[in-house]
Amino acid sequence: MRADRKLEHLNNVRLFSSLNKKELGLIGRASDVITVQAGTEIVKEGTTGHEFFLISDGQAVVRRNGRKIATLGPGSYFGEMAILDRGPRSATVVADTDLELIVLGQREFLGVLDAVPTVAYKMLVSMAGRLRESDTKALSH
Repeated sequence: MRADRKLEHLNNVRLFSSLNKKELGLIGRASDVITVQAGTEIVKEGTTGHEFFLISDGQAVVRRNGRKIATLGPGSYFGEMAILDRGPRSATVVADTDLELIVLGQREFLGVLDAVPTVAYKMLVSMAGRLRESDTKALSH
């Protein structure tokens, strides 16, 4: 995958959307591109997570308690909480087709935050907005 295409994908992730080009480049260099075959379990519900995944090509199925709850495609991502807190995975994600994924590990991510602390602040603001939206939706249902 070309570096500019990788950065374009990362820029579309809400968590990273407030970063400038230089900061996004640091995230891009800290991440890897991998391919996985259809049927591969990428993350397992209840296990400790320490990676963030962004689908650049293909489809995956999300299951919670064995039940299908979503299908993810290009631009979809999961594991953003895991790079922050190493908490348990809230669902299992399995490749429905062959997948190309951008993967960012917690250690690499924390290295970026150590090098450029403003990235952490911008991401906190983004996460606060996402939590606020989630809270508003919960109250309206």
